[in-house]
Amino acid sequence: MLKKDLIELCLLHLLVQEDQYGYHLLCRLQGAFPNTQESAVYAILRGLCHEGSSEQYVGTASNGPARKYYRITSRGRDKYDELRQQWRTFLAEMSELGI
Repeated sequence: MLKKDLIELCLLHLLVQEDQYGYHLLCRLQGAFPNTQESAVYAILRGLCHEGSSEQYVGTASNGPARKYYRITSRGRDKYDELRQQWRTFLAEMSELGI
């Protein structure tokens, strides 16, 4: 499983839990993957919206400009399930090799 797929899986996992705004998603991912570039995360978020796996909407303003929130779609839930299964298969294969 490539890093892009893993980041997609993580983003979808976070969105399954609740709608979230982009910067919050970025901070959560950089906490787990400190070397992840901000531009890469936002590019993946745009890609998920473009393919219909998530939707973007503008939330209410909170002491500043309105935030762009993301929510998962039914297509995104399907993709999440698929990526999660790929991840589990990957872990099993690595374990089989003794890694």
